[in-house]
Amino acid sequence: MTSFNELYRLIESRKITPVENSRTNQLFELGVHEIGKKLVEEASETWMAAEYETKDALALEASQLIYNLQVLLVAKGVTLAEIEEKL
Repeated sequence: MTSFNELYRLIESRKITPVENSRTNQLFELGVHEIGKKLVEEASETWMAAEYETKDALALEASQLIYNLQVLLVAKGVTLAEIEEKL
């Protein structure tokens, strides 16, 4: 199990020190547009899981949504502190 902050730090570390065959690094290489498309896909899958699937399926989709959101934030250089300022 990984916390929200631990995941963010891991994604940041992948940007600084790429790991071969890492999905995170593949997303960074694809760029913000492709990361954004993946984020939209995961958001719709999360919504559909909430509407029609189990809590476990919803939790899985939500974890993928959070992961892709964090990849996008790191790609754009947005820190968790900057997000927290807006909460």
